[in-house]
Amino acid sequence: MAKELFTLAERIKSLRAKSGKTQTELAKALGLTRSGVNAWEMGLSVPSTLHIVELAKYFHVTTDYLFGLEKAETFALYGLSDEQIETIKEVARLYRHNKE
Repeated sequence: MAKELFTLAERIKSLRAKSGKTQTELAKALGLTRSGVNAWEMGLSVPSTLHIVELAKYFHVTTDYLFGLEKAETFALYGLSDEQIETIKEVARLYRHNKE
């Protein structure tokens, strides 16, 4: 299977779209202008180190994921019971096992 390669710009745009946020909403959350976020998504500029960290926190991913160094995404388990969390972990294990 070919490894998917995404640029930082593509990751930011994809994560924003998946979260249902507009460029304006993301910009407001990070204290930026919409044109700044647009420039990131177009690959015309890159976020500062501080903004990379803020993006990772905002989207619940690692900075390595943003840079394309790892494929895994993370998601928040806040509000789920221990039993629900264990069920999610088991499903992930089953998918990994079936993939091998």
